[in-house]
Amino acid sequence: MLSDVIRKRGPIKKIGVLGMGYVGIPAAALFADVPHFESVYGFQRDSPSSGYKIAMLNRGESPLKGEEPGLEELLKKVARAGKFSCTSDFSKIRELDAVTLSIQTPFLNKEDLLPDFSALFEGIRNVGHNLSPGMLVVLESTITPGTTNGVARELLEKESGLVAGKDFALAHAPERVMVGRLLRNIREHDRIVGGIDETSTQRATELYSPVLTVGKVIPMTATAAEVTKTAENTFRDLQIAAINELALYCEAMGINVYDVRTGIDSLKGEGITRAMLWPGAGVGGHCLTKDTYHLERGVQVLGKDELDFPKGEPSLYVLARRINDFMPTHMFRLTKDALARAGTPLKGAKIALLGWSFLANSDDTRNTPAEPYRDLLVAEGAKVSVHDPYVAEYPGVAMVPFVEAALEGADAVVIFASHHQYRTLDAKVIRSLSGKKHPAIVDGRNLVDPDAYIREGFIYKGIGRGDKNSHAIVE
Repeated sequence: MLSDVIRKRGPIKKIGVLGMGYVGIPAAALFADVPHFESVYGFQRDSPSSGYKIAMLNRGESPLKGEEPGLEELLKKVARAGKFSCTSDFSKIRELDAVTLSIQTPFLNKEDLLPDFSALFEGIRNVGHNLSPGMLVVLESTITPGTTNGVARELLEKESGLVAGKDFALAHAPERVMVGRLLRNIREHDRIVGGIDETSTQRATELYSPVLTVGKVIPMTATAAEVTKTAENTFRDLQIAAINELALYCEAMGINVYDVRTGIDSLKGEGITRAMLWPGAGVGGHCLTKDTYHLERGVQVLGKDELDFPKGEPSLYVLARRINDFMPTHMFRLTKDALARAGTPLKGAKIALLGWSFLANSDDTRNTPAEPYRDLLVAEGAKVSVHDPYVAEYPGVAMVPFVEAALEGADAVVIFASHHQYRTLDAKVIRSLSGKKHPAIVDGRNLVDPDAYIREGFIYKGIGRGDKNSHAIVE
């Protein structure tokens, strides 16, 4: 029995984390900070694109450039104490009691629901090749429902010659973090833990419980855990789509979506909640942009013949995803309309695009909505100058190091990320740098005061600001 094998192995002492990214780095540091865990390895491929992380992490330095309270201090603490080290030697997995995998799982093609599990499967094979009896393997990556007890289990068993649930424990414990508050989220959010059997769930609970402060472990099956993760992100995406669609409606009807949102949010009482999220220029990141498709693929694989659903109707969740994907296109239309009001052709116009990362005060550029927006502008012959205080470089994009350089000579200033540095932008200064009689300001995050810019002669356009988008132009 697995319980006997684990009992013989003893308590979890040595841990490995595969994938040194936004999830793996803080997780490894927190594991290493637990007194009764002896040591933690972070596993990172020594590749041309990310091998540099190994030396940085071994010096106790974070390769994440956004604002992450407490992370660098914790990394220095555990690295100096000799409790954490990063390596590209996957054979060291043989020394460990537990291994977690935090590897990205994007989609090859959203239309045919084909996920790209190549990197994850490579990690699973590395674990399986070095697996020993009594070890715990936990998938933290967001995956299609059915993956843990399906193909992941098969790969581990094939590579190791061992049997899951008999010789080693296997579970899914999805990450639930947001860039900018990684440590806090891991400690304070409840942890979903789903094993392929009860013993696996118990062993995974042993691994995660010491890291939690406010949060608690919520046990369930592996498939239920997979659905929980994909569904919670799908629901958040649905909520964002709801307010984005309302913003589009308010623009069309000439009213302020933020007034409407405040009114709706004011309805409170026993059993009543109408809390709404915020509209914006688009949704980015690794999770929300693809987790809907994992959920959709899960039901197609596991429950297609059992699904009872209105005939011929599209998925509500996929429609929400498409609405959010549409927002950069709407930003393009707002930009084009603003330039037209100023009498400036889009072709040849200089656009200052402020904010390339998808999240405020972060360097995370994964699936940034700014990219499809920029591509639309470039296709129309506009010249785009991109600035982001947290992003120094991005493939195929010449990042401008100083915001003043982006603003100089700009026909339109477009805000895509609500970085705190952009909150102090001054309309007079921007107009002076622009040198245009009627420069455009397109606000995708409700960051600026429309009236302050309108008074300075700007053409203002904003997401959901139907009350201002057709304002009189001040000469």
